[in-house]
Amino acid sequence: MTESEIKELVEYWSTSASHDKRSMDSLYKSGEYSNALFFGHIILEKILKALVVQATREPAPYTHDLVMLKDAASIDMSEAEQNLIDEVNHFNIRARYPDFKLAFYKKCTREFAKPYYEKIESFYERLCQQLTQK
Repeated sequence: MTESEIKELVEYWSTSASHDKRSMDSLYKSGEYSNALFFGHIILEKILKALVVQATREPAPYTHDLVMLKDAASIDMSEAEQNLIDEVNHFNIRARYPDFKLAFYKKCTREFAKPYYEKIESFYERLCQQLTQK
């Protein structure tokens, strides 16, 4: 890939993540906690894909797996961050498939969602900083 193509892909993924971050925030503020956490997964996926492109100089893989993306981007994470992406990976599945969706919806009270929302937001900001530092 050319430098221009790499820059374009990194910009695509980071801009898309930023757009979805606003959606996550709106959903959380309106009490749509299960959908906010689903979007939390999406924003982490997209910013990780930007980091993968930046690190590998290749298009990001077709996957929703945050751990796989973290590994592809060669990102060092704390144990707490690793645990977070392991847990957030489940939000993608639970919010997407009908048999898990209702149970996840019932589980997603404000009390359940708030710590995840805050951790996702903080981790997303750290990944954005890492993206601009390279």
